[in-house]
Amino acid sequence: MSVAFTKETDHEAAAADLPDRPISPHPNLVTTQGLAELDAALAAARAAYAAAQAGDIQADRTAMARATRDLRYYGARRASAQLVAADPESQVAAFGGQVTFEREDGRRSTFRIVGEDEADPAQGKISYVSPLAQALLGKGPGDVVEVNGQEVEIIALG
Repeated sequence: MSVAFTKETDHEAAAADLPDRPISPHPNLVTTQGLAELDAALAAARAAYAAAQAGDIQADRTAMARATRDLRYYGARRASAQLVAADPESQVAAFGGQVTFEREDGRRSTFRIVGEDEADPAQGKISYVSPLAQALLGKGPGDVVEVNGQEVEIIALG
């Protein structure tokens, strides 16, 4: 059979069929900073969508697909966002608060418990639905909790 009668894979068309970003089944709790980050991400998605529309959509279907997907995701996350203000007087680990704990080997770690979209462990922010946050929530200084088979002691809140 001649090559003229075979359909070559259109990589751009395949890329343009991007699956939606998964949306968590958990409540979309956000801190003030997390809400601002969602607003910025939604604005960026709107700008990318407008830019993709202004360009030759047929020439760059991937950009349009990506912009559309991001616009749907951030629009849904912003619409479902539930702002939770941190209580600076809390005597236990809570959403929006910072927790410092010590591991069995003496290492200390400090994390802020935040919403899922805001979480970035490398920046010291963990999602409130993570196993670590779940173990820490509601506990105070001096409490010992088990995390991943190891005991950690809460040293401070802040």
